[in-house]
Amino acid sequence: MASIFGTLFRVSTFGESHGAAIGCIVDGCPPMVELNEEDIQIELDRRRPGQSRIVTQRKEADTCRILSGVVDGKTLGTPISVVVFNEDQRSDAYKEMEVSYRPSHADYSYDAKYGIRAVAGGGRSSARETIGRVAAGVIASRVIRKSSDNYECLAYVKSIQHIEARIIENDLTRECIESNMVRTPDSMAAEKMINLIEKVRSEGNSVGGIIECIVRGVPIGLGEPVFDKLEAELAKAMLSLPATKGFEIGSGFSGTLMTGLEHNDEFYMEGNRVRTKTNRSGGIQGGISNGEDIVFRVAFKPTATVLSEQNTVTRDGIATSIKARGRHDACVLPRAVPMVESMVHLVICDHLLRQRAQCG
Repeated sequence: MASIFGTLFRVSTFGESHGAAIGCIVDGCPPMVELNEEDIQIELDRRRPGQSRIVTQRKEADTCRILSGVVDGKTLGTPISVVVFNEDQRSDAYKEMEVSYRPSHADYSYDAKYGIRAVAGGGRSSARETIGRVAAGVIASRVIRKSSDNYECLAYVKSIQHIEARIIENDLTRECIESNMVRTPDSMAAEKMINLIEKVRSEGNSVGGIIECIVRGVPIGLGEPVFDKLEAELAKAMLSLPATKGFEIGSGFSGTLMTGLEHNDEFYMEGNRVRTKTNRSGGIQGGISNGEDIVFRVAFKPTATVLSEQNTVTRDGIATSIKARGRHDACVLPRAVPMVESMVHLVICDHLLRQRAQCG
């Protein structure tokens, strides 16, 4: 149950970081949606390790295979299974973790909950689990675009530690985001961010930051008024990603510094469409999308696995120290950008189908 996400568009992910394979099963995808392995591979390549010098150097092609639910490039309406086989496991780098807990990692909490865990690579707690999410997100985005031609989801690195990108929202494009290895639309900030990541990596350390996401072309009326508010669903989706520690939408915490008159988004008519002069609501009001851009931010903590010695305890409660080995990201944000976008697709697609089922 804990590995299933969604109500009508349901995604189940499977696999461990150093197991045989990683993947997903998607149930609830409508039929006749155009889909092939090449579509999914584009996004998996944005997520995969080894894509640049500032990410983990684990060598995985992350080549996907669609096992079911698609014939001649179109979905059947039946469950879609996508799998990626692991190729570059180095489980010997995790021997110390069999008995010693890595600080701020999932080792202790998994042991406390289950009494057993997949030691190598962190098992299900590894960001490698998100392969299934990214693959499912591609399928979801295809469903959304059948109903909304102008739908577009653009996530980017807004800041890493104290370095913040400057952007002009109307000029934001996928091309400018992908123009550098850190995935930020500000080329000057990108150079500083890359230098910072390389510096902390050389010190055996790590850094975190913030990813901002702008979602355009979301149909009006998605989301439920009470428990399943669209922003609540997005918050759950984002905070389910590895290394996330915070979520805010629209004005977020800065809205607490405003008065109601300053914060309210006044309405006006643009032709026959209701618009807002400002967008401090972040595209969602009363838990329901209002047609404006959805804008939110996600905070990612510094990577827990660092290559410096730290104090810890063993499974038997004995004080010891540990120094991680293996290949790890000194900053997860560049590879987290497609993960954030994929979770947006899953939420929007699910609520699109729910809206269609309830209201036609």
